[in-house]
Amino acid sequence: MKSLYLIGGPMGVGKTTVCQLLKKTLPNTVFLDGDWCWDADPFVVTPETKTMVIDNICHLLNNFLACSAYSNVVFCWVMHEDTIINDILLRLQIDGVLVHSISLVATSKALQERLSFDIQAGLRQPDVIRRSLSRLPLYQALSTTKIDTTHKSPRQVADEIISL
Repeated sequence: MKSLYLIGGPMGVGKTTVCQLLKKTLPNTVFLDGDWCWDADPFVVTPETKTMVIDNICHLLNNFLACSAYSNVVFCWVMHEDTIINDILLRLQIDGVLVHSISLVATSKALQERLSFDIQAGLRQPDVIRRSLSRLPLYQALSTTKIDTTHKSPRQVADEIISL
């Protein structure tokens, strides 16, 4: 049976790092980071671009799910509303697929520290802290399995996901 891992969480919580570990640990795994489907300069958020990114994501995920070479499909993105997750799931061919919907969370302090490190390294812009912290409470309301990454290594988080 194929498995689809939908990994959401605010920016800075460790989604990409954990998903890279899942890709290397789970057998026959392909990984899609939703950010890769909307990597533009300038980054423009409009109804049209929002529709485009969901279409891009669903097209790729459906292709991965249909491909016999993969038994595990791992996807991560900032999915802070059930409507985002549900919109994606409604467009996917998931008959016979075991879906794991997971939100990675952390304390505000931990997120701020991680994002500050990324800002100092030139990997993110300063406004990322405000944006990430403002979305953090929204994850508690989601119909997902929550995993707090605050005091865990990426390896521990990946192992916890695999054990679900």
